[in-house]
Amino acid sequence: MTPSQPTPIDDIIENFALLDEWDDRYRYVIELGRKLAPFPEARRTDANKVQGCVSQVWLATTVEHRDGRPFLSFAGDSDAHIVRGLVAILIALLSGRSAAEIAGENALALFERLGLGEHLTPQRSNGFRSMVSRMRADATAALAEAV
Repeated sequence: MTPSQPTPIDDIIENFALLDEWDDRYRYVIELGRKLAPFPEARRTDANKVQGCVSQVWLATTVEHRDGRPFLSFAGDSDAHIVRGLVAILIALLSGRSAAEIAGENALALFERLGLGEHLTPQRSNGFRSMVSRMRADATAALAEAV
């Protein structure tokens, strides 16, 4: 399968609502991960590695300034299929938005809304929280640099 455009977050939420069985939802999360753009080997650095994840997870952040405001784009990968899908969900939610929007977004509310909190292992839930913390920290740092 070749990677395609990321699935918009509204589509992800809608598709989750259409899937009644958790096995189908797990398959969908894995499918989202398969659609992620390839993550270059050169970006698999300690600086891009997310701490607090049992699986290996990498997130790379690119900051672009538009109208004097920082906007962040994220790329990511994981060595675990479901976690890679969680990376895809976070990228769909946060990538391309302003640093202020990212810092103010409650990604954990989406996590709960999709029912992921009650259906994932505690380790994967903690990993998701670590990814959110990393993305918010990058947004906060971009805001601080913009001042």
